[in-house]
Amino acid sequence: MTRRIEDYALIGDCETGALVSRDGSIDWLCWPRFDSGAMFAALLGTPDNGRWSLTAADAKARRTRRYRGNTLILETEIETADGAAVVIDFMPVRSRGVSHVVRLVCGKQGTVAMETELVIRFDYGSIVPWLTRHEETTLVAVAGPDMVVLRSPVRLKPDHLKHCARFTVAAGQTIPFTLSYGLSYRDPPKPIDAIEELNSVDEFWTGWSSKYDQGGPYKDAVLRSLITLKALTYQQTGGIVAAVTTSLPEAVGGARNWDYRFCWLRDATFTLLSLMNSGYYGEAAKWRSWLQRAVAGDPAQVQIMYGLAGERRLTEWEVSWLAGYEGSRPVRIGNAAATQLQLDIYGEVMDALYFGRLGALSENQSAWDLQLKLLERLETLWREPDEGIWEVRGPRRHFTHSKVMAWVAFDRAIKSVERFKLDGPLERWRKIRAEIHAQVCEDGFDSDVGAFVQSYGATELDASALTIPLVGFLPPSDPRVKSTVAAIERHLIRDGLVLRYHTESTIDGLDPGEGAFLACSFWLVDNLVMLGRHDDAQRLFERLLGLRNDVGLLSEEYDAIAGRMVGNFPQAFSHVSLVNSAHNLSRRHKPAEQRSESGGEAGVGA
Repeated sequence: MTRRIEDYALIGDCETGALVSRDGSIDWLCWPRFDSGAMFAALLGTPDNGRWSLTAADAKARRTRRYRGNTLILETEIETADGAAVVIDFMPVRSRGVSHVVRLVCGKQGTVAMETELVIRFDYGSIVPWLTRHEETTLVAVAGPDMVVLRSPVRLKPDHLKHCARFTVAAGQTIPFTLSYGLSYRDPPKPIDAIEELNSVDEFWTGWSSKYDQGGPYKDAVLRSLITLKALTYQQTGGIVAAVTTSLPEAVGGARNWDYRFCWLRDATFTLLSLMNSGYYGEAAKWRSWLQRAVAGDPAQVQIMYGLAGERRLTEWEVSWLAGYEGSRPVRIGNAAATQLQLDIYGEVMDALYFGRLGALSENQSAWDLQLKLLERLETLWREPDEGIWEVRGPRRHFTHSKVMAWVAFDRAIKSVERFKLDGPLERWRKIRAEIHAQVCEDGFDSDVGAFVQSYGATELDASALTIPLVGFLPPSDPRVKSTVAAIERHLIRDGLVLRYHTESTIDGLDPGEGAFLACSFWLVDNLVMLGRHDDAQRLFERLLGLRNDVGLLSEEYDAIAGRMVGNFPQAFSHVSLVNSAHNLSRRHKPAEQRSESGGEAGVGA
């Protein structure tokens, strides 16, 4: 049975993440060791790739689920004709290199008959581990460097390369299961007290969430998105993974299947603003520190994305033995886009570091020295074509958005010198900034189309043009901005949601078809706010809120025709965009205005 993407909830320990389906199935994914495939399942919908499931023996059992308060503790209530129980799933938050998935089955009323099945596979489903039983309560699975240990009073028995059990939970009874991952050449992970860990995790997430003390009509949605972003943050480095999955398709059955278990520079400024404006300066500082470390070195070697610790070698390869989610192939590990030229990242890095200074994050001279080197390279590089924000795998083009973000890089450098008294060649930068601006307005705007187009000389629209007023390239009152927004509303909206561009074009060399890109729809919300169309902005925002699944999570895209989520899940950029749009709608000082005014007088976190 293939489960829909929206059927899943996220649990995590800020080192790894696990996805829990409505029916009790768990996929546990390992982020930092993406190259080893040390996980039960690399993607959803492939039961031969490993899974841990827990179901009520009664097929007619009713299930409801929710997160406990403002935590990442998932509670699923099960009701049958004979009784009721609650299944509690969570991961202890640790920093010792050992991760655990804890599942508590708690009887509430009568008795409930349960069934559990454990299928462990390593290396993306290709390796069946060797299992041994240690005492009556412990199973140990080992293959190569990887080890998984299951501890539970319920005895699972082997059954054709899987282990199964049936048991009954009665009212007042709690049956624990703890699944632990470690390295096979070390001692097995030590047992943990599941109830003690539950209390500790509850305290951790409740305490972390309490830092968000802002009200407003969207407080609950914002806080759930912030919790999700925290869960997607690798606590040892501060890097924020784009998603915990790989190869969930942008169109079911298609080839737009990418590995998102990495950190993109493109998300830098929006992420920084969402954290700082929400009061999470510690997380913002760690993200900025990760950013500075990742891009450190020769400016000619800057990449558009990195691993969670700043790894640069993200070689892409295809997993030929997996059928993919609902037949969506190929299944990809790694991401070849890491080697692409994307000029917009220079603007993102400069913008993020500029707002870090505005937000009074700690500063050091070496960060500015690095920025000077990046700008020195960009002084000539901005004239080159690139692969653009959407990482097309066709020929390079002079993408309008890329040039706009090159303008942002020099604009923020100028503002940094003017505002923070840093040293830099102001007059040269001002000249380049003016040249880029004139070129974009001349070559990026098509008067016949009435909009900024995707690339110079093209007539295709692109939702990335919605960022033009957001980054301050032109004010929202500019007629060209208004007409661009209007053109996108006429031609890139499907069922009320915004497409990135028409994939029927040959720009990316892939088959046509994908869902609406949710971040682009949030950008439209932001534009509508800036245009004074508050009611339209609110209607669209609430439509987007309605696309979240029952526990408040969003994927990368949404297929409005099929009525389902598509793309990797949960998607950090979708949740970052939700937070920023909510602030734009409900706060006096808005992220869109902060960025469009290059900081202005509003300040960050004001």
